[in-house]
Amino acid sequence: MLASSIAPETLHPSLWRGSQLARGGPRTIDTGFAALSAELPGGGWPVGALVELLVAQPGCGELRLLAPALARAVDARRPLALVAPPHVPNAAAFAALHVPPDALLWLRAPRQADALWAAEQALKTGCCGALLLWQQTVRNDALRRLHLAAARSGSTLFAMLRPLAAARQPSPAVLRLALHPQPGGVAVEIVKRRGPVQAEMLELELPSPIVEGRYARLARHPSAAPAARRVRHTVA
Repeated sequence: MLASSIAPETLHPSLWRGSQLARGGPRTIDTGFAALSAELPGGGWPVGALVELLVAQPGCGELRLLAPALARAVDARRPLALVAPPHVPNAAAFAALHVPPDALLWLRAPRQADALWAAEQALKTGCCGALLLWQQTVRNDALRRLHLAAARSGSTLFAMLRPLAAARQPSPAVLRLALHPQPGGVAVEIVKRRGPVQAEMLELELPSPIVEGRYARLARHPSAAPAARRVRHTVA
């Protein structure tokens, strides 16, 4: 058989053509959105690698987009770590997204260096099923350290939430998505993936945070007030 007739992607699981989605990469978790999963290498969120969600502002749908995967990734033994979130985590809201409140680990950091250090140590140990890190600006060498730390354990779903403007900056992330809010959901722009350029945005309908939220449950059952729940707090 002539060498020129051999398809390169058949030689090794890590080889892929630029016109194809990558194969043989990190383990993935299904996104819960069929249209999005179909556009991602491996059919889901990569585990053990840096993923970036670029948002116009916090609360534009990023957590509802991640919710199905977070619910699969975390449990009582391997929590969801929230590192330097812009707002106090709401346990009831996470419960509505099927993330158990007792699986939440809130890491508050007074300085960026503390947040980056805490995230890196958690990723290295693989103690968390998922880790979300919020940062406005971050150096490329710090991004690379976090990416390598995630790859070292290979067992944590790791997403960093950054501003939309960060799309113009280089990043070692294997997947970068820009989220643009729209009525009833979000438009997802694939900024970077291991595969061909995606020119069109994906329009996804997201579950309403009110439908299964605390106040909706109270409206249905006004006499049944939910029991108070606590979020675990850790100061880095």
